[in-house]
Amino acid sequence: MRSRRDAARLLRRTAADAIRARPRAVARAAAWSVVEAVPTALFGRAVAEATDAFRTGRTSTAVGWLGVLTVAAFAGAFGSRRLYPALAAIVEPFRDDLVRRVVRGALYRSARGRPDTGAVARLTHQVEIVRDTFGGLLVIARGFLFTAGAALLGLLTLMPEVALLVVPPLVLGLLLFGAVFGAAAVRQRDLVVGEEDVAARTTALASGLRDAVACGGEDALRAELGAAVEAQAAAGRAVARFAAVRALALAVGGWTPLLLVLAAAPWLMGRGATPGTLIGALAYVLHGLQPALRTLLHGMGGSGLRLAVTLGRILETSAPDGPVRAEPDGDVADAPAVELRGVSFAYGAGARPVIEDLDLVVPRGDHLAVVGPSGIGKSTLAALIAGLAEPDAGEVRVEGRPAGDPARRVLIPQEAYVFGGTLLDNLTYYAPDAPPERVSRAVAELGMAGFVRGLGGLDADLDPAELTEADRQRVALCRAYLAPQPVVILDEAAHRLDAAAEARAEEAFARRPGTLIVIAHRISSAARARRVLVLDGTSAHLGRHADLPAVSPLYRDLSGRWSDGSGAEPASGSGRSGGSEPAGVLGHPDGLDPVLRADLPVDAGEVVADGADREDEVLGDLRRGRSS
Repeated sequence: MRSRRDAARLLRRTAADAIRARPRAVARAAAWSVVEAVPTALFGRAVAEATDAFRTGRTSTAVGWLGVLTVAAFAGAFGSRRLYPALAAIVEPFRDDLVRRVVRGALYRSARGRPDTGAVARLTHQVEIVRDTFGGLLVIARGFLFTAGAALLGLLTLMPEVALLVVPPLVLGLLLFGAVFGAAAVRQRDLVVGEEDVAARTTALASGLRDAVACGGEDALRAELGAAVEAQAAAGRAVARFAAVRALALAVGGWTPLLLVLAAAPWLMGRGATPGTLIGALAYVLHGLQPALRTLLHGMGGSGLRLAVTLGRILETSAPDGPVRAEPDGDVADAPAVELRGVSFAYGAGARPVIEDLDLVVPRGDHLAVVGPSGIGKSTLAALIAGLAEPDAGEVRVEGRPAGDPARRVLIPQEAYVFGGTLLDNLTYYAPDAPPERVSRAVAELGMAGFVRGLGGLDADLDPAELTEADRQRVALCRAYLAPQPVVILDEAAHRLDAAAEARAEEAFARRPGTLIVIAHRISSAARARRVLVLDGTSAHLGRHADLPAVSPLYRDLSGRWSDGSGAEPASGSGRSGGSEPAGVLGHPDGLDPVLRADLPVDAGEVVADGADREDEVLGDLRRGRSS
């Protein structure tokens, strides 16, 4: 939102989208708003009639009108009570949609090597601002429309000439406010963007403070951060000056009608107005129109600006709606489980590719292990296959379809996720209709029977904070085992388990129908696989465990160290890996093989599907890469 007109356009579109998305809730809110406005519609008329009745000695008539007003007040209170649940049905889904937009946008940029440090501010602060202000503005705008409408309707029934005096200045005040609202929104946007900029600079400064001090850069950083703070403060002062215009608009639209009615009193009396009529007209202005206008201007001038700008900022940083590629319905029967064609990926423009010109075919039912040094691109490859990252060049397809369809693959990352609820809820998240006997078989296949008994059974409630990392991995593995998706990707998903537990889990997945891709933490995972893909930074080698040492020096070194005892597996029950692999070759034993970060240690991280002629004997479905 960079122009004055964008603010009003954004608010109109937001309101229109909310009405179209939840028409029933909007209809209920409008109906109860009418009931709530009944006292306003009757107030001036009741005061006028009661005043004239008291003046002429008709006390019972006056009391009757006051009684009508009392009943109307009770009706309005009942309408207000029923109104807010209808408004909540509009606001809360709107807030949920904003959260999804922020998360999708942050993941979209992070997956492309541009970590979104402002996403935290948008998610924890700006989304709540939008939710609260959107709800408040619904109340304010709705209140103005129905309250002002009820007051004007009352004036028309009381004396139409009074309405002619009130409407022109009211409209003029609204036009004056609307004329400067867009400019104020632009200044408010500068304030919000400045908040994000200060947060991002502070985060970067905190993380690099030691280096900055070592290099003697304190003064430069202080000046740079101070300039950002001052720019934000200047934007705040510009927004504050808008309050003066808001006060002028209120004077024109709220107080001028009152002065006009008083000045025109002799003329109105000459046209048949009684003292009660004049008092009733003033009551409509002072207790109906003026409070409604004041609330609208203050609300739109404060909350409305924040809503327009903050919502615009969230929409600006949302993930773009990608083009929908037409795909035929149904399965592609002859397609492999996974296919990469000339795939390249780098973390940001100008960065050295982590994956470069890679061709790979994984047949259905295959068991593939991916090995290589930490940071070489193994987790990046897993993310590309899962569709969490998009290649800069080439194409990734899963079962003949573009990668990313969650119905075709399930990915278990290094850090397993467990949510609050029962153990059974967690295990059957992807397969909610799984019968109990199938769940029990999965638990037995993965060797989790003792773990389940220790928790208190499948119906035990889980507190994720009380589970160890190894326990969370057991839950995530069983969840993936029960999933109906045909392709399973385990990205060091068992690195917190001991070697025996990891072996049992991988063997169970290998027996499971479907395709298994394992990002290996131990060389033993490669020995169990049907085929192995070795990423060594200059080439990619695909073949059998027994054949790869002949063509891959890295794999020969790994296998040799493992087989000669220097990397012996730890005993079962240790709870985590010990020296099962040469230190620092396949990755840190704590699993520090980052996923989708722009600062991966990839100085030698160029992966090219190429090699010597003798590799053709074992490369199989890894076709020769094309030079970039």
